[in-house]
Amino acid sequence: MKDFQTVLFATDFSDNSNYAFEYACSLAKKYEAKLVIVHVVSETLSFNGFYVPHISFENLEEELREGAQRVMQRFCQENLRDFENYDSYILRGLAFEQIIKKAEDVQADVIVLGTQGRTGLDHVIFGSTAEKVVRRSPVPVLTIRMPVQAEGGEK
Repeated sequence: MKDFQTVLFATDFSDNSNYAFEYACSLAKKYEAKLVIVHVVSETLSFNGFYVPHISFENLEEELREGAQRVMQRFCQENLRDFENYDSYILRGLAFEQIIKKAEDVQADVIVLGTQGRTGLDHVIFGSTAEKVVRRSPVPVLTIRMPVQAEGGEK
C-alpha cells in the first residue's frame, strides 16, 4: 500500500463529517502524515436586479467566514489535542471545486470526506459534494458514511 504523506479531510462540521474525521485522523497518525482540514463556505447567491433592504452581502460573507473560522478552531482544539501535524483552511466557493483545488495545491495523497447518502429526488435536486469530488478528483477519495441505525437501535 502507498504511504500517505498528506491526508486532506473536508468537513461541513456535520455528524457525518465528524464520523469521517476519525478515519482521516487515523490515517494521518498511522502514516505520520500531515492532516489538512478544509471547510468551504459557499459563495453568497447573486441578487442582481433585486433590492434587498438592510442586508449587506459583504458583511454577511465576512460573518459566515468568521463563524466558520471559530467553529474550525473549536473543532481542532477538541479533536487534535494529541496531534500537531495539521493545517486548517476556510475556503470560499463551490465545495467540490475548492476541495479538489486544495488537494492539488497541498499535493494530498488522499481526500477523506463524509457522505450523507442522499437518494431519490433529494439527490437529483441537491447533488452530492462527495459524488462530485469522487468523479472529478485526480486524487484518490475515501468517502465515509455513518452506520445507519436500525429500528431496534442497533447499528
